[in-house]
Amino acid sequence: MNVQIYASKKNFDVQKAERWFKERRIPFTSVDMKKHKLGARELQLFARAAGGVRALVDPDAKGEKADYARQLSIESILTDVLLENPTLLKAPIVRNGTSVTIGFHPEVWESWK
Repeated sequence: MNVQIYASKKNFDVQKAERWFKERRIPFTSVDMKKHKLGARELQLFARAAGGVRALVDPDAKGEKADYARQLSIESILTDVLLENPTLLKAPIVRNGTSVTIGFHPEVWESWK
C-alpha cells in the first residue's frame, strides 16, 4: 500500500485522516501542495474521483481567486486555476495508486488493506 495524503493546509479533516492511518500503522506520505505542484495528470485523476473538476473546488476557500474559481464554467480554465492555486482544492485528497478519495472516507480506506 502506497498512501499519499495531499493537502495545502492542515484542516480538521486532514488531521483526522493522518490520525486514522497512524492508528492503524499504515505508512503514508504527506504531500504539501504548496511545495509540490500538482501535475495535470494528477489533477485529472483527482477530478475523476471527485466527479469532475468543479467538485474539487473547496466551498470554504476564501479570497478573490476562490470566488473566481467557483464562478468558472469552462473546465480547462478551472483546471489551470487549480493547478496554479492548490489552496482552492478540497482536502484531504488521499491516494493509493489509482484509487483516490476526496475528504475523510475511512470506509473506502478500509477496503484498500
